[in-house]
Amino acid sequence: MANSRYKRYIGAVNIGSFRISAMILGIGEDDEMVVLGSSHRASQGIKRGYVTDMQAATYAVRDAVERAEKNAGTSVSGVWIGCAGAGLASRVTKVEIPIEGRRIESDDVQHLLFAARDHIQPDGRMVLHAQPTHYTLDGAHGVADPVGLHAESLGVDIHVMLADGAPVKNLIEAVQNAHLDVEGVVASPLAASYACLTREQRELGVAMIEIGGDITNISVHAGGMLLGMSAVPLGSADITDAIASSFGIRRFQAERLKCVSGSAIASPSDHREMIPVNGPGDEEGGLVARGADDRNRIPRAELVGVVTEQLARLTGEIGRSLKELGFSGARGGQVVMTGGGAELAGIAEYTQSALGQPVRIGKPPAGLKGLPEAHATPGFATLAGLCIYAANDPVDIRSINANWQQTTKLKGADTFGRVFRALKEYF
Repeated sequence: MANSRYKRYIGAVNIGSFRISAMILGIGEDDEMVVLGSSHRASQGIKRGYVTDMQAATYAVRDAVERAEKNAGTSVSGVWIGCAGAGLASRVTKVEIPIEGRRIESDDVQHLLFAARDHIQPDGRMVLHAQPTHYTLDGAHGVADPVGLHAESLGVDIHVMLADGAPVKNLIEAVQNAHLDVEGVVASPLAASYACLTREQRELGVAMIEIGGDITNISVHAGGMLLGMSAVPLGSADITDAIASSFGIRRFQAERLKCVSGSAIASPSDHREMIPVNGPGDEEGGLVARGADDRNRIPRAELVGVVTEQLARLTGEIGRSLKELGFSGARGGQVVMTGGGAELAGIAEYTQSALGQPVRIGKPPAGLKGLPEAHATPGFATLAGLCIYAANDPVDIRSINANWQQTTKLKGADTFGRVFRALKEYF
């Protein structure tokens, strides 16, 4: 039964390759956000962000949502879903209209946003969202609300997130088959930024690295918007697979070794420390790890060696992506790591050394009331960010209607050129 204390409920599902998680958020009369229930379960039917088994994916989504609903004591009919794969691409386009020195009215802003729809230019791809990030007056940035001000021209920067249509449609269908409406599809890097980055960081410039099970998304944020992003087809599952292959053990054993005893930083005692491959409840007399002693234990140094070898591959790709995005050297800045892969011990220190830039771990905001301790970790940042994003009532220019005839020809900058000009401006 719905709690009358809350004027609105938000449901969110983050569909990953490793886990599928769900959260129900309540918004009170004072606009306070409270996590009413959350849950997670092993992923099924998803690989590298793509649906590979519709029936399995649908079951996993329904199961995760039902668990969250049980914890929340209420149900939801629709959810916001996160998208980590599907060839995500971010563009920024600039649109201007003449004002001719008069006072800007709210109708002028509506006119500007409506006309900006013609400059989305999806190039045959699906538009996930097209949102105004900030306004400009006579080319000057940093205007939050232009109404009431005078200018010769009024402009807006529109952030457009694109994705391949078919994979997104499969995600939507998997959720709809679970008898849930889809309120919106949000790119994971954008959702995670709402949980991990402050408004000031998004203004000054920061890079975010979201390490998932099968894919790592790298995004650059500045001027209050996501300027550019790229994806690397490597994730924490590749580390698990490398451990399983190196020691000839089962994947679930490798995952446990990585989470419990794995580290990105070696220590002098690693060669002396022996780690049991079998965990509580494992069958005796099972597979003996390659190089293990008579008690099926391996040196921690060998485990750390496998982990760091894979991290070297991953951070090398991340470094190349940041360089392509213009976020390196003198133009670089702070890097925030999040996602389930960011929970590996010592990964921030390792990445900081590899990239030569300050790195911190991003988690859901500590002030998010009701968030269980088990979900206040980097692996659930995107899920929390989905709820926070939805609670902010994002404006999408595609939903704006016109009550006038468009008579002014607008000026739109090339999207790719705009991204690189913005990078130069803010970095």
